[in-house]
Amino acid sequence: MSAPRTTTGNARPGDEQSATAADSTSPLIETPERQALRRAVGDLGRRYGSAYYLDKARQGLPADELWAEAGKAGYLGVNLPAEYGGGGGGITDLAIVLEELGTAGCPLLLLIVSPAICGTVIARYGTEQQKQHWLPGLADGTRRMAFGITEPDAGSNSHRISTVARRDGDDWLLTGRKVFVSGIDHADAVLFVGRTEDARTGKLKPALFVVPRDTPGFEYRPIPMELVAPEKQFQVFLDDVRLPADALVGDENAGLLQLFAGLNPERIMTAAFSLGLARQALAKAVDYARSRTVWDTPIGAHQGLAHPLAVCAIEIELARLMTQKAGHLYDMGDDLAAGEAANMAKYAAGEAAARTVDQAVQTLGGNGLTQEYGLGALLTATRVGRVAPVSREMILNYVAQHTLGLPRSY
Repeated sequence: MSAPRTTTGNARPGDEQSATAADSTSPLIETPERQALRRAVGDLGRRYGSAYYLDKARQGLPADELWAEAGKAGYLGVNLPAEYGGGGGGITDLAIVLEELGTAGCPLLLLIVSPAICGTVIARYGTEQQKQHWLPGLADGTRRMAFGITEPDAGSNSHRISTVARRDGDDWLLTGRKVFVSGIDHADAVLFVGRTEDARTGKLKPALFVVPRDTPGFEYRPIPMELVAPEKQFQVFLDDVRLPADALVGDENAGLLQLFAGLNPERIMTAAFSLGLARQALAKAVDYARSRTVWDTPIGAHQGLAHPLAVCAIEIELARLMTQKAGHLYDMGDDLAAGEAANMAKYAAGEAAARTVDQAVQTLGGNGLTQEYGLGALLTATRVGRVAPVSREMILNYVAQHTLGLPRSY
């Protein structure tokens, strides 16, 4: 994969990053191409910065300008096949894009959904017609797709999904409810997880359907959130939504195999999202600790502040390494090992981000809660990496059962 072209420009005031705290170069484990991709995306992100991102979020507006420029530069589709307009890379490359944008203050949540989940699933299991119809637009940013799996009564238990698709002649009728679906208001369609009846066993199993936003019977309403982000969250009501046969993505009998083709990238990308927040917060804390002087001494000279920030730096780097491992395993096609690594990476990055943002706010004191520094908004944002797309507790259950071989607890 060749790195997309570099976009240049000047950083906004207040968006400068500490070279040490936000250093993104990992020459021992990343190719020169991926290092170039990090630098190029970082340049673009700093041109916009947290001031732009938070202003958009507080106005309730999407970050369309950044999304469009990232798409035009080739960053949104680095993981998608080159024959459909993508960069021909893998989820590791797309994770770099999200991490670097987040570090620069612009953690675009829809990157997790549109190219990572939906683009990956369609690229792996879609028909040729579906690939030609959707992938070029997902790659260049002119089309967006949301993803709907979570339900009010199912929670983390995907086996209790009650959204059901049933045959009606050659068509499908999709009925159910979904919650916490990101960015529907600016998406062209949603990739929904429903359940169909297995012709062999009669049991219900997962299946994936592309539903255009303007389809009759498809209603969505915003969920009021404390999260400061350009992407809104929605609840969805599907009332006998009629879909053509080609709305189904992949084999209706493939079940969980196709679903986890999207869920493992989701976990890896959520780890990258958390890492970007953590690196952004650490950079601001380190810069402040270097320059803020009390009693003729920079506060960063005191071990009471220096040591907690050092712990944050260590935890961030460990989580980054785990995320890179997960991306590598997934891109190599080892879905089983990637599942374990993706869960671990998501957990480690979520915990590192929560600790780092909390410590950054503590380092800045009262300034840490002002809009000028933008750290207060990150306090809520870091919770995303701990509760979504799967809670930290469910990841611990997974590791206890599958990695350690302990009895299942639920």
